[in-house]
This record gives sequence, structure tokens and C-alpha cells, in this order.
Amino acid sequence: MSIATTEHTTTRALLISIRTPNVTQQEVDESLSELGRLVTTLGFSVVGTETQRQKSTKQLSVLGSGKLEELAALTDDSASQVEFDQDELSDLLATSDVQLQANVVVFDCELSPNQLRTVELALGVEVYDRTRIIIEIFSKHARTRTAKLQVEIARLNYLTPRIRDENSGDRERQKGRWIGESAFEVNRRRIRDKIADLKRELKKLQQEMQGRRSGRIEQLCVALVGYTNAGKSSLMRALTGSDVLVEDKLFATLDTTVRTLQPPTQPRILISDTVGFIKKLPHDLVASFHSTLEEAKDADLLLYVVDASDENFSAHLDVVDHVLGELNVDFNNKILLLNKVDCLSEEQQLALLEQYPDALQISTLNKTDVALVHQEIQTFLEKKMCAACFHIPYTASGIMGEIHSKMQVIDEQYHEDGMRITLKASPIALERLHKMLQSSF
Repeated sequence: MSIATTEHTTTRALLISIRTPNVTQQEVDESLSELGRLVTTLGFSVVGTETQRQKSTKQLSVLGSGKLEELAALTDDSASQVEFDQDELSDLLATSDVQLQANVVVFDCELSPNQLRTVELALGVEVYDRTRIIIEIFSKHARTRTAKLQVEIARLNYLTPRIRDENSGDRERQKGRWIGESAFEVNRRRIRDKIADLKRELKKLQQEMQGRRSGRIEQLCVALVGYTNAGKSSLMRALTGSDVLVEDKLFATLDTTVRTLQPPTQPRILISDTVGFIKKLPHDLVASFHSTLEEAKDADLLLYVVDASDENFSAHLDVVDHVLGELNVDFNNKILLLNKVDCLSEEQQLALLEQYPDALQISTLNKTDVALVHQEIQTFLEKKMCAACFHIPYTASGIMGEIHSKMQVIDEQYHEDGMRITLKASPIALERLHKMLQSSF
């Protein structure tokens, strides 16, 4: 599943959408636009889009025979080695009356192995479906061992049923049987074994992740969630001052990153960045990343980050709600952040205010807006904290470090036999402190 492109060779993609009866033209256009961003993220250049109405996406040829013949004239694998850089290609498309032929075709749906083979034979070029494009992007952007394992499992699950189709043209008949069937079965078994090994390794890493989350259970945690490229990583960098990767690409962040809110608060507040969501996210990837998204499930507060400059952001919110709903996330603990409002007119901002009166309109580039988010986080979490008084013997002074890192000190009074301290903290942290004091006597 390697991408046939180099630094000097442009992969020119023709995007194909199947419009079924239950899909509107607007939905088709929005999905094709997003697919264009996906293939661009992968390094392809889009040279055109085509749409055809069909009753379903299940027929073997996917498209009608007439449409396949029409598309065959727009594709040419022999031109795949023509070398352009991105600027040269853009100039050529802008000044030439001749449309460049595509050397790959990308369907905005998932295709079966037989469908892929049938369309490739008809068009004479390599064919991708939306699932493969997303998996390829995930493969490029995975950095930690956990993310790489999750993506590789999804990639192999996608690849396994397609092995026979890809190799079927190389077989010969002998005594009523296909030469290569045994090799095919061996390859299938090897992939199944590899998936099993990867799952075992992933389970160990996930147990370690769960252990780290358990160690943070008494600390206040905020999770950034939202559609891919909504600006979560930019907000993460602004809130924590950390060197988090920020790119204007889909799925630039796949790994969960946890940092401390800056300027520091008492108690300390942790901020975690999570993988972004997208429509039609492959099932295997959703399943693989569920453990990573447990950060959101365990968080005391969710910051819903939305790209308010994207005209489809309300649909993006629905996607995020759906995925988080599968995780049984508590939606009561959330603040909606309408990001990138610096790209909107005053009239558009007023319309958003009327539609989402409880949301914060921000730009991560504006320090005042970031400071406002910082204050809103503190205000929200303080409402979840409880107040309590404790007597701390001077002999138990080592506990004070625990108190100052995880609790808010309201008042301190010093007496002969110890300190009377008034605190605000989460119920779990207060209960643990109570048990620590009991055991110290």
C-alpha cells in the first residue's frame, strides 16, 4: 500500500463521488471537498471531480459502463512519471486549456476488493477508496509506538481481504487447481498472526496508558476534542506553552499529548490533546483509537474546539458528538470554543453569538482570547471542587507537597501541635488526603 509518488513526481488524482438517493447534492459537494483536503494532505494534486447518481455503491462496476468509458479518457497511467513541482502544476492548470490526465482515481466511499479490481481494469490506473486514503494519512502521521500499532492493525485489516485480488492475475492452472493458492493462504495466515502480535503489544501499552491515567485521577484534567484541523493543537500550544506540533493539515495530531496549563494554577491542571475526528472514519481506526480517546472520557472538562470559519462546522460537531457518544462521555462537562473567528466578519460573529450564546468565540492567535479560555477553565473546575478543613501535624509536613500540587489552599492557621488548613479540591483528592492523615497517626 505504498504511495507511488516522489519529491519530483506529482500524483494527479481524479475524485469520484457516488450520489445515492438518500444523499443531497450539498452533502456530496461537502464530502468531495473534504476528500480533496485528504488527498492533498497525502501529497496528491486534485485535477478534477466527477459525480454519478446510483441506487447504491454496491454494484461490481461501481459506476455505469458509460461513465467508466468517459473516465477512462481522463486517466492515463503512462503519464505518471511526468515531473512537476506543485507551483508548476498549479500554473499549468491555470493557463492551459488541456486538462491534465489523472494517474490515480479516488472514490469517496469504501470499495470492496472486487470493485477495486474491476474499476482498475476499466480505467487502467491505480484506484483508491476513502478508507485507504485515511489509513495512509494515519500511517504517515503516527509518531508514538501506540499510534503506529493502532494504525498498522487497521492497515492490515484493510489489506488482508485484498491480497487475493491483487495477486490473482499471476496464477496459472495446473491439474484443476490454481498455483499460488497455498502461498495465498500462507500470506493470509502470516498477516493474521502479525495482527495478533500487534494487538498483544498494543494491549500492554494501553495498560500502561491506563496506569498513567489512574495516576492522574486526583488531578484536574481538561481534554481538547473536535474535528480534525479545528485548531486543537494550536490551542494546546497557546494554553501550555509547549512545543506541540501545529500544522494546517488533516490528522496532524494522532497521539495524545498531556501538558500542564500555563501560567500554573493551584491545583495544577492538565491539558490533553486528542486525535481529531472526520466523517466516514474507517471502523477499524475508530476501534483502534478508542483507548486513546479514553483521555476524553476521564476528563473533568471537555473543550469542544470548532473551526467556526468552516461553513460545515455544525455537521462536524455532529460527528464529534457521535464518536464521543459511543464512548459514553459526559456531555455536561464541556465548553464550546468557536475558533478562528478572526477569519469571520462582524456580522458572522453576531450570528454565531445568537446561535451559540454559551460558546466562547476565540482565535488561538489572540493572547486575550487564550487568557479568557484559561480563566474559563479555572472557573469551571473550581465549581467541581469541594471545601474542607484538615489538621496537619507538623510531623506530617511531607504531605504539604501533595496538598500544594493537587489542591487549592484557602487558609492556613498555625497552632502548637500543627496547622489547620482550609482546602478546595476534588472529592477524590480530599478523600485520599483524609486517608493519608489517618495512616500517619
